[in-house]
Amino acid sequence: MSSHDTINVREPIVEMHGISIEFPGVKALDAVDFRLLPGEVHALMGENGAGKSTLIKALTGVYRVDAGRIVVAGSERHLAGTADAQSAGISVVYQEVNLCTNLSVGENVMLGHEVRGRFGIDWRATHAAATDALSELGLEHLDTRRRLSTLSLAVQQLVAISRAMVTDATVLILDEPTSSLDTHEVEQLFTVVRRLRDRGVAILFVSHFLDQVYAIADRITVLRNGRFQGEYLVADLPRTELIATMIGKELDTLRSIDAQRAATSTDRIGAPLIEAAGVGRAGAIEPTDLALHAGEVVGFAGLLGSGRTELARLLFGADKPDSGTIVMDGETTTIGSPAAGLAHRVAYSSENRRDEGIVADLTVRENMVLAVQARRGWMRPLSRAEQSAIVDRYLTELGVRPADPEIPIRNLSGGNQQKVLLGRWLATQPELLILDEPTRGIDIGAKAEIQASVIDLSDEGVAVVFISSEIDEVVRLCDRIVVLKDRRKIGEIEVDDGTSTSTVVAMIAEEGPS
Repeated sequence: MSSHDTINVREPIVEMHGISIEFPGVKALDAVDFRLLPGEVHALMGENGAGKSTLIKALTGVYRVDAGRIVVAGSERHLAGTADAQSAGISVVYQEVNLCTNLSVGENVMLGHEVRGRFGIDWRATHAAATDALSELGLEHLDTRRRLSTLSLAVQQLVAISRAMVTDATVLILDEPTSSLDTHEVEQLFTVVRRLRDRGVAILFVSHFLDQVYAIADRITVLRNGRFQGEYLVADLPRTELIATMIGKELDTLRSIDAQRAATSTDRIGAPLIEAAGVGRAGAIEPTDLALHAGEVVGFAGLLGSGRTELARLLFGADKPDSGTIVMDGETTTIGSPAAGLAHRVAYSSENRRDEGIVADLTVRENMVLAVQARRGWMRPLSRAEQSAIVDRYLTELGVRPADPEIPIRNLSGGNQQKVLLGRWLATQPELLILDEPTRGIDIGAKAEIQASVIDLSDEGVAVVFISSEIDEVVRLCDRIVVLKDRRKIGEIEVDDGTSTSTVVAMIAEEGPS
């Protein structure tokens, strides 16, 4: 049951009613309600694109709202900038610590709030005030004159929180504060968070680590696709229900490909096409074993931050592993760069279509031939006839609309841009194709066409790694699912008639050591 239905004796310190924010072509928030109570840690949950960052930026004055009201401490506020938010008692600490590492701890804590005397800043008094501020958080052991750059990232996070509280904030927003911290450092941070909560501070906590949310939060609000899905007491919300609320159910209007999948059998008796043993990268993904066979579609499933993309990038060479080995076609090989990945006929379509996919100012033709040209070398340019052969084939096969190779790709819809990117990688004739969120943000028809293309590639013997936040989609498409959680592989699922979204969610939500 939503905790909106329960009676709470405390009045909210923050109330956001019907908040809507629209960007060109995108409604980032659609009539969202949100509230924060004093003396609570409130987790804001949702997948990529759910609207979490937009909501935070509305509350901190970075974005102006198109519709709705923001009430802080009983008064309606029109937040036109971060200074307005700070004057309302709202402070924020981002994932990337926004401090001056060349200055001392004390200078960072008191930056903008230095104690001044007759002759300017009184540094002795300023450092004393910094010590008092740190002591409030149980951090009196820190040397305020020590250069911040000499401290760990975890301690820098604590300094950032202390700096935020110097303004006597009643609301503290922590945006992915634990993403780069180890277990001990997370607990150190949580000790400070609990101390602030017990002082009556309202804390908005954003994290993609499920275990951490359940360890620190009192209440959870879930957003999906820019819409409010519910507010819950943590004690009343099982993990499986949280995940299902975040992910949602896919519409039945997508083309059914179950019969097509059932007709495809993958032979995994022979040697794998690619085999990774203990492949990992510190801070990104723990050492992982994985085998992929020709013609097999393997899904990577897990919540945001589980390590799906990080593992994919290691297989392609976009990032270089610092542990493990990769065997392709029976030979140990090194894939330490995208060029090496292409040379080994591995292709990777990034989830970041805008920044790592399309080149907006180039034409459809120029975008589609980029990977083939890169593999061939820029000193040997493709002829116009060679380009036309590639582009004509994939515009037709993938149903790109409009089928005009000379228009700028920025003029295409998201779904058709995604088809052009798929054509770019298919033109390299890959043996392994890695697709990271290929159907995110595109219309249902384009999504179904891309899914059908994946099955066609499998029938042709191409091994496909398919990554999607929509678990229904992974179950429908894949022969096997590799499940990841908190940057480690926690298991594999062989997909059969009994496999469902619940099968995957149950594995992700399972408590205790994996």
